[in-house]
Formats: sequence, structure tokens, C-alpha cells
Amino acid sequence: MKKLQLVQKIVEEGVVAVLRGETPEEVVLMAEQAIAGGIKVIEITMTIPFALQAIEQLARKYSWDAKEAANYAIIGVGTVLDPETARAAILSGAQFVVGPSLNRDTVLLCNRYRIPVMPGCMTIKEIQEALELGADIVKLFPGNLYNPSMIKAIKGPLPQANIMPTGGVTLDNLGEWIKAGAVAVGIGSDLTNEAVKQRNLSLIAKKAAAYKEEYLKAKGLK
Repeated sequence: MKKLQLVQKIVEEGVVAVLRGETPEEVVLMAEQAIAGGIKVIEITMTIPFALQAIEQLARKYSWDAKEAANYAIIGVGTVLDPETARAAILSGAQFVVGPSLNRDTVLLCNRYRIPVMPGCMTIKEIQEALELGADIVKLFPGNLYNPSMIKAIKGPLPQANIMPTGGVTLDNLGEWIKAGAVAVGIGSDLTNEAVKQRNLSLIAKKAAAYKEEYLKAKGLK
């Protein structure tokens, strides 16, 4: 039941912060700011040195079923290329797994341990294979190669597919993606670039709040 609840909460939240940093300490601070700004689903990428340390620290601090809003977040892992990495991240506390591409063994491992998995796909063939393997949400990646009309094209033959575009999603087009049928969106560098450039990570909280506001408007909840 926990897996079903997690998938439901990820879809309800609708915005996933995809975080990269130079150190685990930096990415933890980024995550804390994103959460403070209202983005409660955090993806820590495995391109960060000692990324598992960041995942473990955040997983200990936040609980996806916390009653207090300030302590609520869902912490996952991204840029997972193989099942070995997925298992290590799960043992460190990752509650969902995201990959840049479709890796059969990674999806099977996540299913074995009842962890939501979101493989990256670019074609109808890949999306169909991901569904057959039991992927919960398919990451349309890189999203900047497409526009929101791609979701309608996918859902023609595969109306059952849950699509999450990642890469190229901005404040200007987030609403279009949601209205086109995306179950969630992944926000990467646009969330953190300015904060890193100005060396002021508190700007991430402001940007996160703006993204959450746009999402709620697109869903008709604001």
C-alpha cells in the first residue's frame, strides 16, 4: 500500500525538484530551500559526489507521511543507470527512483522492493516497454526536445501512460504541460541556476514557491 500512496502523493504534489550540486552539503541546503518554498518532492541526482550521504540526511530529516507540513517531503534519487545504484539509494532512504533512460533491470528491482520508478523515455516503443515492465510514471526526457502537444500524441495510442516531462520545463510553459495531461513535471537547473550564480540559496525557496503557484493555477486550485 505504501507504494500506491507514494505515487498518489507525487502526482498530487505535481512538481519534482531535480537537484544537482558540487557537494552533498550543498544539495542538502538546496533541498531544504526547495521544500521551504513548497516543492515537496525532491530528486537527488547520482551525479553528485557522495550523493547517498545527501539522500540519507534528507530521508532522516523529512518524512513523506509527516503530520507537520514543515517536516513533509518525499526524497528520491535520480540519474540512476543500473539496479546496483538503485538498490544502494533505496537502502540510503530513497523513496522513488528516476533514470535518464529505460533500464529493464532497474525497473524490475524497484518493482521487487515496491519502490516507485520513473524511467526516462523518448519514443512510443520505449514508453510501451516501460509500461509492460510496470513503471509507475514515465519521464519524458529530455523534455526540451518536445512541446506539450507531445503528450496528446503519446496518449493517442497509450492513454494509460502517466507522463512526467523533465528538462526544459519553465515557469512560462509549466501550465501548458499540465493542461496537456502531464501528471507531474520535473524542474532542474531553472530552479537553482540564479541562486548558485548569486551564491544565495534562499532564492531557491522563492523560485520554488513561484513554480508551485503556477502548478496550482494550471490545476485550477488557485
